[in-house]
Order: sequence, then structure tokens, then C-alpha cells
Amino acid sequence: MEQLRLQFSDLGYLAPELTLVVAAVVLSILDLVLPKRTNRNLLGWLALVSVILSAVWIIRQLNPASTVELLEQSYRIDDFANLLKLILLTGAGLVVLMSLGSVKENEIPHKGEYYYLLLPATVGGMMMASSGDLITLYVGLELLSITSYILAGFRKTSLNSNEGSFKYLVLGGVSSATILYGMSFLYGMTGSTNIAVINEMLGQNLDTFRVMAYMTFFLLLAGFGFKVAAFPFHTWAPDVYQGAPTPVTAFLAVVSKAAAFAILFRVMYGVFGIGDILSSSLHHDGFLAILFVAAAAMIAGNFAALKQQNMKRMLAFSGIANSGYLLVPIGTQLSVVHFSNFTEFAFYLIAYLFMNIGAFAVFQAVEKASGREDIGVFAGLYYRAPYTAVAMVILLLSLAGLPLTGGFIGKLYIILATLGAKYYAVAAIMILTSVVSFYYYFGIIRQMFMRAGDTAVKIGVPLGVTIWLSAIVTVLLGLFPHLVMNGIENIFSLNQDLFIQP
Repeated sequence: MEQLRLQFSDLGYLAPELTLVVAAVVLSILDLVLPKRTNRNLLGWLALVSVILSAVWIIRQLNPASTVELLEQSYRIDDFANLLKLILLTGAGLVVLMSLGSVKENEIPHKGEYYYLLLPATVGGMMMASSGDLITLYVGLELLSITSYILAGFRKTSLNSNEGSFKYLVLGGVSSATILYGMSFLYGMTGSTNIAVINEMLGQNLDTFRVMAYMTFFLLLAGFGFKVAAFPFHTWAPDVYQGAPTPVTAFLAVVSKAAAFAILFRVMYGVFGIGDILSSSLHHDGFLAILFVAAAAMIAGNFAALKQQNMKRMLAFSGIANSGYLLVPIGTQLSVVHFSNFTEFAFYLIAYLFMNIGAFAVFQAVEKASGREDIGVFAGLYYRAPYTAVAMVILLLSLAGLPLTGGFIGKLYIILATLGAKYYAVAAIMILTSVVSFYYYFGIIRQMFMRAGDTAVKIGVPLGVTIWLSAIVTVLLGLFPHLVMNGIENIFSLNQDLFIQP
């Protein structure tokens, strides 16, 4: 049997991941040797520099004309992965930036550990985006999951944190086992862990393994549904978001979710969305099931958010609804009238990243000032910190999907594509649930402008940069969406970057 080896020259293709790995090791050593009195923000700045360097490596690798395959397609350097890695690194960088100098000691008592654990978590997500093999996929998934379990439990003295992290660990383990169980069926039916070979062999033998193939699809959908916090696999999210430190909650809501969507996109299309399976009932029924999950997530997430008073729980249910919106481009499949679903997905994911992290950054500022997590912490924010209140209004309008924001354009592109593919009910649910979301988003705006508050809000430079960078990008995405859409379409090639050929 031929042994698969990485050549020394191949390490250049892995430079983005290796940069973060080396940085995590260096930061862990520095955390041990530096005196306890030394400000650990130094480690945060070094972590941010490593994230930027990793992103620079990826930008250098963007190449619409070629794809690099390592270890017999186990690891792919294609522009599907590169674009999603840039999104992951942007999210991780903003989370690090919002943490610098603005996190209380009782929130994150071990700041050195916090900064160097964020890096391997991001590496896990990057591995998931580049995986062309089930084994590589699972290694990346577990690297992200295990570090996320630790990060979620950083508030050791908080009962909410202990409860949320324990629930996250148990349910996360169950979801990982569910994914692994589905993968074992794929291996049993095809004799391979390579996504391209699995698609080819499964398509040829689908009549023989029809029942098992259906079972495999729904096992994978359930496991990935947990990772993206989609209904009905979402029950962990509100407790974990509430219990985790605010920057960790932002990381879970954006970076962890984006990584899960990357592999969901890769597996569902790589295994079940190409080749002989395209003409089968499994393809039709499976992708229809994705749309059912999307619709349920939009409905359950938005209606559950209506009654929430805790800001983190509200954003958790908002995230569940947004998981539904992001699932729609995947579930509507590919057709003559709908062939740019990755572009729609990537655009809305970018908009979701900035408007969510920006909202969490504003909440971190008012939470630190008041020591509370309920929506009332925003009372009178316009009079206490007017510029921050304006930025928050922009972010909330984008989350609600109102015009001149990235959130509106992202939803509009998805709705138009859904109508073009004749999924009218799904488009109607997107529109109606977005209207429902106005109530709880505007409730926060009402607090900022129509309630009184007396606690001063102090915002450091890194946190302020995070807030305003998020707000400005949100507006730019709403005003000039064609620049981003055209850029994605010029870089991304469906056949070359998403579909893996055996």
C-alpha cells in the first residue's frame, strides 16, 4: 500500500495553519515564563499579529486557476477553503481585538490561556474548510470542539458557566458521535474516506444501500445541525452563550458556526450533490430536509427570541434564526436558475460576522459598566455614549434586515434566489420571520433612546475599533454589495473549488 507523505515543499501550502500553531506554542511558553504581574494583553497583541500573518498567507494563495491537493486529496488548498478561512480569521481577529483591555478578571481569569486557545480552535475550523477526506474533517472538528468546550467554561466561579460548559461538552460529544456514526456508514458502503470516491461509489451502488444511505444523510444532518445550532438541535446554544465570557460567546456564534457551515457545504455537495446521486430520490429528499430544518430554525429562533430578557440568550436565538437563513442557499440546491448559492451564502456569512461581533462588542462595553446581562443595560446608551449607540443602531438594523445594510442585501439575495428556484414557502418564511425579528431588535433601540441610564460607559481603543469597523463594514456591504459578490464569483469556481473529482 502506497504511503502518503508530506514533502518539505508542501509545508508552504500549510503556512496559514502552521503560523497559528507556532504562535499558540510560543504564546503558551511566554505565558509560563512571564512574571504574573506582566500584562497578558501582550499575548493578545501577538495572537492578533499571528492571525493577520495567517490571513496574508491565504491571500497569497488565492488562485482561481489552480487547486493544490495534499495527501491524496485529504487536504485541499482551493478557493472555497481560502475564502472561508479568511472569514474565520477575520472573526477570530475581531474577537481577539474586542478582548484587549476590555475583559474583566472574573470573566476570563486566565487571559494567557484564553488567547492561545483561540488559535488552535481557529486552526480546527480552517482544517474543516480544507478537508477532502472524512478523517481530516473529523480531526479538525474535534480540535475546534475540544478547545471550544474549554473556552466556554472559563468563568469557573459562575454556576451558569459551569452548567453551560457541561451541557456543551455532553451534547457536543453526542453530536460528534452522531457524525462519526454517519461517517462509518459511508465508509462501510464505499470502502473509502475520500469524499470524491464516496460520491462515486455511493452513486453506483445506491440501489443496494438506499436505506443505509438515507440513514447516513440524516445522521450527518443531525450532527452538523448541532454544530450550527439549527432547530431542533439548538438546545445547548442559549445556556452556553449565557454562561460563556462575552468574547467566547462571539467566537462560538461566528467562527465556530462558520466552520461548521463550511464542512456542511463541502460534505452535502461533495457526497450527495454531484454525480449519479443527483437524479436519485435521496438527493431530492435530503436537500428538502435541509430546507425543513432551515424553516424550523427561522421560526423557532425568532419567536423564542421575543420573550428573552437576557441579551446573550436573545442573540443565541437570533443566531439560531440566522442558521436557518444560511441553510437556505445550501438546501435550494444547484440548478440552471440557481448556480451562485455559494456566493449568496458567503456574502450573508460575511455580513453576519460583522453585525454579530459588533453587537457583542457593544454589549461587552455596557455589560462591563453595569455588571448585568439583561437588555436594560442599554438604557439611555445614546445619552451616555452617543457614538456607540449610533453604531449599535446600524448593527441592529442589519440584524433585522433593513435596507442600506449588509444584512438586508444578504437576505435579499437569498430570497430572490429562493424565489427563482420556486421554493416560495421558504422565501415567505424568511420574509415573515425577519419582520418578527423587528420587535426584539427595536426593543433594544427603544432602551437606548427612550430610557434613562446613569452608569458611564468607558470604551477602550481596541473595543471601539471593533465596534466601528463592524458598523462601517456593515454599511459598506449594504451600499456596495456588488463589489463583494463579484469578487467572490471571480475567485470561486464551482467545479474546481467545491466539487472534488476522484
